[in-house]
Amino acid sequence: MPQLPERLPTEISVITLNCWGLKYISDLRRERLTEIGRQITLADPQPHIVALQECWTQEDYLNIRRQTRFILPYGKFYHSGALGGGLAIFSKWPIQESTMFRYPLNGRPTAFWRGDWFVGKGVACAKIRFGPDPKHIIEVFNTHTHAPYEGGQTDDSYLCHRMAQAWEISKLLRGAAERGHMVLALGDFNMIPLSLEHRIITGLAPVADAWRVLHPDSSLGPAHHPAEKARNRPIPTAEFNLLENGAASDGPYNTWRWTPAQRKVLGPGKPEVIVSPDTPDHRGKRLDYVFASTGEIPALGGSWTVRRVKVGMTMRHPELGCSLSDHFSVEATFGFVPTHASGSGVPEQPQSGPALGTVTNPTAKVIKPELNSEIDTLIPGAGSSKETDAAGLEDLLHNGTYLQSPTTSSFQEDSASKRNRNSTEEYRGPLEQDLLRMPETVYNELLELIQKYRSREQAQLKYRGLHFWVALLLTIGCLVGIWFVGSRTYIGFILILFSSLNLTAGTIDGLLALLFFRGELKTLKEFEWEVRNARAFGEAFSAATSGGGVIGGWLAGVAPVWLDDEDEEGNDG
Repeated sequence: MPQLPERLPTEISVITLNCWGLKYISDLRRERLTEIGRQITLADPQPHIVALQECWTQEDYLNIRRQTRFILPYGKFYHSGALGGGLAIFSKWPIQESTMFRYPLNGRPTAFWRGDWFVGKGVACAKIRFGPDPKHIIEVFNTHTHAPYEGGQTDDSYLCHRMAQAWEISKLLRGAAERGHMVLALGDFNMIPLSLEHRIITGLAPVADAWRVLHPDSSLGPAHHPAEKARNRPIPTAEFNLLENGAASDGPYNTWRWTPAQRKVLGPGKPEVIVSPDTPDHRGKRLDYVFASTGEIPALGGSWTVRRVKVGMTMRHPELGCSLSDHFSVEATFGFVPTHASGSGVPEQPQSGPALGTVTNPTAKVIKPELNSEIDTLIPGAGSSKETDAAGLEDLLHNGTYLQSPTTSSFQEDSASKRNRNSTEEYRGPLEQDLLRMPETVYNELLELIQKYRSREQAQLKYRGLHFWVALLLTIGCLVGIWFVGSRTYIGFILILFSSLNLTAGTIDGLLALLFFRGELKTLKEFEWEVRNARAFGEAFSAATSGGGVIGGWLAGVAPVWLDDEDEEGNDG
């Protein structure tokens, strides 16, 4: 029987880890995942929510579940695709509802050796209830997006898939925020900071990248990446990449990134190999993320702050001497700061004792937005005087760095507040705030990428369909030829073998053309329409507000914008 906590939490600690648990492929899988389960129970601070990726087998999930059952009594292993999605969520509080959302664009069955299409990658969604109020829900989204197999190449044919996946999860995050719930998006996103995928997620959904909240000057990729080279920074050390850049992947501390010859010095009974903190780290990068959004502030009576974020699980296996996974974990702690009971939007000073306490992280970054222009986004209904705003913001922010409030909190006012609002005052609703955060250049980049990928898939559809018809004609020709081979039976055998293999390959390509590539092209049409539609809304809002007009007048001009774009592409047929 699920039980709610007696007291509402004042801190929430989360862990996300790609645990590299591919059956038959990942080395020392059982031993490593067993130790991962043990380290979760020893983690400090004790986690309330854990999201795992590449936990492919039920056996490994149950093993970790047994070890963590006393601190994380609730859990869910998510099933997806023919080979499983590899996603699991563990929680201190009851999971009220769960869903496995599969990405519409997720690799190709023709690249069977890569496996992304067969595992059915997607988003493991869970509504976790931590209190009795309707808004006492954390919506957790755990994902592992398509791997960048051709990352950095000009003809990266999987880039469009990763963009579409970022677009899809951003819609899920935005929907959860609009319901007034706290949002946590955890996982291996296979992207670097401020990449196009990253900008889609933070631009379309009201969430913050927890690492960049506290480390806004952290790296934009490995040292050799053009975006990072443009910053003219020195090659980071292994220690700096962990502590400041959040590089949980591909760094020299991780033994699974060593060469096979280097790994031979590891093993039972062998001395520990120490990596110097000053070792230059050319390849370390951040692929694992914690995105977060606070819940509806008036309903919760306060807001969540980012208090701590770090790279964890860097220890070695105590007997084998290897790293626990080919990724390290990312761990974050969020603290709750209440507002005054009067509803003024100014938080109370923290009380002594366990309710809130003081911030234990002296490096917690404080963001001071411009007064008056941003105060309503942070706390709706805050006072209007500059002196009150300044004092309120100092109190508001001293307990940590505030997450962005969900857009619904900006318009769910009580009736008295609405009556007091000046009728001529411009009112900016949540839809406008979301759309204006995405620059038009991002939409244009997406559309260009979709067009390029669609041309590739149309060519694939054509060639594979043509292969089927050619294979069918060749098979008929071989069968006819068998009549004329006479006593030369070996020739007949060769013709039958060739025709059988040829027809099999042609049939597979024909089915791919009919079922997969046609379906993928229709999915691309949907993706393109959504991007064009969102861009049209953004343009209409910009036009409506640039002249000082009210939002209510934008609808008259927005429909022709996206209808014209759709008509240019023709009908689906």
